[in-house]
Amino acid sequence: MDNSDLSTLSWSTPPAMAGVMVAGGLLLGGAALVAGPDPAGVLLMIIAAVLLLVLGSIGLRVRPRLAVVDTHTLAIRTLTGGVRRYAFDEVRRAQVISYPRLGRRVPHLEFDIDDATAHEGERLVIFGRWDLGANPLDVADALREAGLPMSERK
Repeated sequence: MDNSDLSTLSWSTPPAMAGVMVAGGLLLGGAALVAGPDPAGVLLMIIAAVLLLVLGSIGLRVRPRLAVVDTHTLAIRTLTGGVRRYAFDEVRRAQVISYPRLGRRVPHLEFDIDDATAHEGERLVIFGRWDLGANPLDVADALREAGLPMSERK
């Protein structure tokens, strides 16, 4: 699907950050090739380089991750499933949940969606700041303004 048909109310990983990850993966992979005689260190560098390349590539490829289209339709793009569209009334629950991480609470957006193609007819989708490229609380406010009922759970 072409990105041009998705509205301006959309969120995805910042392309600059994903590009930096890809560049870092390439540099780290090159450094692993010229590293000294430490096989364990070289292996760790190669693993880190591959992870950076994969995560950066996903960030560049899967765009936008979340969008509001056709006024009351949520579009969610995944790496393997393409774009799935859900009417607002198919969203059972949309909420902001704060999870503890490194001594502080980090907000995430969580959607429980009725989806006949999913396992047991429902799908759970969770987005963090990296996925959205914005603070999930700001995205929740924008979704509320678009008409999607949002709740908040601490």
